[in-house]
Amino acid sequence: MALKPKPTAAELAILQILWRRGPSTVRDIHAEWDEGNPVGYTTVLKLLQIMTDKGLVERDERTRAHVYK
Repeated sequence: MALKPKPTAAELAILQILWRRGPSTVRDIHAEWDEGNPVGYTTVLKLLQIMTDKGLVERDERTRAHVYK
């Protein structure tokens, strides 16, 4: 069984938001992260796409706004 890569600092910040909020959309994650440290919406989206590829998060594509957990 392959080990998942360690998250970067930015990925860890997203994981902490998900652990606190539970399953969330990119918009939800961006809004919470942006409160303390301004970051672009597309940056959050790209990080979540990378994290999905790494196996750090899962994406639910059943709704128009994808939900990450």
